[in-house]
Amino acid sequence: MDKKEARLRIEKLREKIKELNYQYFVLDKSEVSESVRDSLKRELISLETQFPEFITPDSPTQRVGSILSGRFEKVKHLTPKKSLQDAFGEDDILDWHKRISRLVGDEPIQFVCELKIDGLNITVIYKKGHFTQAITRGDGIQGEDVTHTVRTIESIPLVLREPVDLEVSGEVYISKADFQKINEDQKRLGEEPFANPRNAAAGSVRQLDPAVVASRNLSAFFYELGKNNLSHQPKTQLETLEKFKDLGLSVNREYNFFGTIKDVVNFTKSWHAKRGALPYEVDGIVIKVNKKEQQKVMGFTAKAPRYAIAYKFPAEQATTKILDIHVQVGRTGILTPVAILSPVKVAGSTISRATLHNEDEMNRKDTRVGDTVIIQKAGDVIPEVVQVLTDLRTGHEKKFIFPKKCPVCGSRVERLEGESAHRCTNNKCLAQDRERFIHFVSILDIEGLGEKVVIQLMENALTEDLADIFALTREDLLGLPLFKDKRSLNVVSAIEKAKAVPLEKLLNALGIRHVGEEMAIELAHFLESESRHHKLTIPELVQIGTALTPAKLREVEGFGEKVAAQVCKWFQSEKNQQLLGKMDKLGVHIIAETKGNQRLSGKSFVITGTLGSMSRDDAKNALRALGGKIQSSVGEKTDYLVAGEKPGGKYDKAKKLGIKILDEKAFLALI
Repeated sequence: MDKKEARLRIEKLREKIKELNYQYFVLDKSEVSESVRDSLKRELISLETQFPEFITPDSPTQRVGSILSGRFEKVKHLTPKKSLQDAFGEDDILDWHKRISRLVGDEPIQFVCELKIDGLNITVIYKKGHFTQAITRGDGIQGEDVTHTVRTIESIPLVLREPVDLEVSGEVYISKADFQKINEDQKRLGEEPFANPRNAAAGSVRQLDPAVVASRNLSAFFYELGKNNLSHQPKTQLETLEKFKDLGLSVNREYNFFGTIKDVVNFTKSWHAKRGALPYEVDGIVIKVNKKEQQKVMGFTAKAPRYAIAYKFPAEQATTKILDIHVQVGRTGILTPVAILSPVKVAGSTISRATLHNEDEMNRKDTRVGDTVIIQKAGDVIPEVVQVLTDLRTGHEKKFIFPKKCPVCGSRVERLEGESAHRCTNNKCLAQDRERFIHFVSILDIEGLGEKVVIQLMENALTEDLADIFALTREDLLGLPLFKDKRSLNVVSAIEKAKAVPLEKLLNALGIRHVGEEMAIELAHFLESESRHHKLTIPELVQIGTALTPAKLREVEGFGEKVAAQVCKWFQSEKNQQLLGKMDKLGVHIIAETKGNQRLSGKSFVITGTLGSMSRDDAKNALRALGGKIQSSVGEKTDYLVAGEKPGGKYDKAKKLGIKILDEKAFLALI
């Protein structure tokens, strides 16, 4: 990026961040998540570091806290408020440790780690032990007087246990359950719901009517000591927190003391999964040097204390730029537009590609090459573009035109009426074949046959159809690059093992259009019920499949007109009948899956949000093992919704329909 481009980008970022800050801190609204604001700010910091000549005093990177709303009296803080420097990973924490270690020489440094509560920063002043005033952080020098609302918060004592003068800072927050209730009340009153608990806390504290705040069940945790006349001054952060408790001030109990930075790093990692089980929102860990004397030696920068740092949990969303848009051809011929991104970290992993789904979605979001976009992991797995930040456009962005011909085989591309997807019309398209093979070996879990090996098999003409996988020999594999004797034998052994396959797994692996994991299970149960024998064979499967009618298949739960038609079409294809016959001759045979306790048989589950103790696939498998059915969306036939962290719209729908909702603790107890 040259200087001209950098200057324009910096100006655009500043304006966008200022607007988002105004929404977040003053209006208590938010069009994007906090991780998106962080992402934009990190980019601005990086550019200003690279081009310091463009730093201005009014840049969002050069100020502390938020803009005053002008609705309340302005009050000067007794002790100026500083922002904490952010850390986004282990390397940032270790770099910080190196910097502060140089300031104290050979002295060992000990640490206190506290959960970073996602709420509203507040300072409370006590005179002779009596609650006197409450002030928001504001711009760090002066804040807003919100005494009238904060004094209604029950967890903030009106009288301390000692008659001392005290300035103390903490976080006002709302529990997840109370946040849900407040938003239900907002909707019932025809008001706009709050975007997140932090905004709800801020919006409540800034109410003109203190009765509204009293009804919302706000709470507070305290963690920072300012001016005071305590007879014994705490010498450590641990002593400070203990003194707060003695005085009757609420302190978050999840704080910990550590003697090494390695233990600190391990502590931050341990909370990635556990935080979802907390009754309130946290967005990171605040790491502080324990000893006050060392804190004094380390001092402050213009904006932040050197002795403390705020570790932010891996962002669930981030901003980046679309460098290009490519089209990917799937196993059913569907063309999927994929954004090639400037690499960025999301939820702990580096993302450089994200799905744009289809042309309709691209048009709805007006996605262009060169756009700055918000990305997230859909279901914590597939990266997707959520929103385009059109405010950051320069005029050089380019619209993407969907191809008329397949980018792999050159065949005509069509979009059928009623469908959102474009599809390659050539059934023998190399890309479709490749994706079908990759899908097949992935579902059958044939160890050693990864994507690269599948492509090598196809390039060396060792596989013309899916059945050829089962005909591979040690000699075939030895002819491939990097295949030695032991590796070849291991793969042949894995192929032999895969010949014994449960019907639902085989049906899923065959790539029948519209038949995914759940549909394959239902279809397998139906086909097995149609069998005249105790054990279904492949020849009988062909026979039953050939006689199928769409009307008969529509008796299967979840099978609509389109799915039933596609399944019948697949089984009645002579080519597919020959494929199954070839598999039978090569020793492939259907086995019954071992079924244990089926106490959840007939019960339907939807899983939403992030589970801290296991992946979503592990949760599905655990339910299936007990006979439970998995649904992708909430409906009247859903028995349970399993709700992890940040559950989204499915949670609201389940609640509206009166469906039983299981949090992670209840779900673990159930399985």
